[in-house]
Amino acid sequence: MKSVELFAGAGGLALGCEIAGFENLAVVEWDRWACDTVRENQKLGNSLVRDWGLHQGDVRSFDWSKIPEGIDLLSGGPPCQPFSMGGKAQANDDLRDMFPATVDVMRRLQPRSFIIENVKGLTRSAFANYFQYIALQLEFPRLPARKEEAWQDHLARLQAEHTSGKGKGKGLTYNVVSTLVNAADYGVPQKRERVFFVGFRDDLGVEWSFPEPTHSFDALLHDQYVTGRYWLRHGLSKPATPEKLKARVKKLQNTVITKQPWRTVRDAIAGLPEPSSKAAKKIIDHRLQLGAKAYPGHTGSPLDLPAKTLKAGDHGVPGGENMMVKDDGSVRYFTVRESARIQTFPDCYRFHGSWTETMRQLGNAVPVLLAQQVASSVAEKLLISDIDRLQKEVRKIGKLRA
Repeated sequence: MKSVELFAGAGGLALGCEIAGFENLAVVEWDRWACDTVRENQKLGNSLVRDWGLHQGDVRSFDWSKIPEGIDLLSGGPPCQPFSMGGKAQANDDLRDMFPATVDVMRRLQPRSFIIENVKGLTRSAFANYFQYIALQLEFPRLPARKEEAWQDHLARLQAEHTSGKGKGKGLTYNVVSTLVNAADYGVPQKRERVFFVGFRDDLGVEWSFPEPTHSFDALLHDQYVTGRYWLRHGLSKPATPEKLKARVKKLQNTVITKQPWRTVRDAIAGLPEPSSKAAKKIIDHRLQLGAKAYPGHTGSPLDLPAKTLKAGDHGVPGGENMMVKDDGSVRYFTVRESARIQTFPDCYRFHGSWTETMRQLGNAVPVLLAQQVASSVAEKLLISDIDRLQKEVRKIGKLRA
């Protein structure tokens, strides 16, 4: 199955799609450092990225005539700064708002499906109308904004098209699902809430829903304070249940746990030596970064919970949130390799640039494991659609022969 990746960054979403079975014909990213990360892994012969058609530049200037229409998947994470909690939150007034450019590429390529990811901040009430505007643009990419048309007026046209029901089955239209998810619920050792827009071209007749969560906090508490298996796995003695969790843990004693435990920082970094040790010199991107300090609002991530959201801006690097709280209560920054594990990049994947630069790339990335699960569910529906189409053709041929 063929795909195209926009705003690829260091490659988290594209890697997940690749693992799910998609072949990236074009991977477009404007940032030189992020492109250097992909290029470095290509030079090292990393099989996941070796054949990517990497293009460093603006998606609006790429020659899309090189890509065949009707590819299976268009994916990407438009810049989040216009909607991020840590940004200026200017939305459509921010020149970095690349949702219109994304829809323009959709209009050109007419992909069978798409996966678009962005920050939780996009769901804020202040952006309610613009959130709907994004969803409707993705639903009706065949209806672009008119010259000098205000986005509010364009939204009104799209709303009318949506409510009339006349657009279905006519021209380029998509069935779109938007979902806010926590990456920790899907096996990522990080509490990272993100919005996904997933759509299938209307003519495919696909019915899709976001994959069910596979992990939970209750399962982690059960593993830690009911059975104690968590501590046993890490060669530690089971501690007393924290006072604030006692009531919840008591209820879990007679509860059947059907999900897997949230993965923690300790789970993620298991097997890695302390970055200050001699053994750490043999590990790719595993070097100690000095200067970590805790202050109100930025206290670091406890070892025995999923990490707090890795951040790319001033509050993450060098502000202090991209750090762990060690068993003795002291704090230190995550190394690049530890952060990569928290974002579920494979250990063989190298990052290019200084610690600050690589942490920016990681803070902007989509967790590879989460991307893989979403892309796999999309791939499954596309394959089922192909099988259904072939079966219909076979039945049609059978009738003609009869």
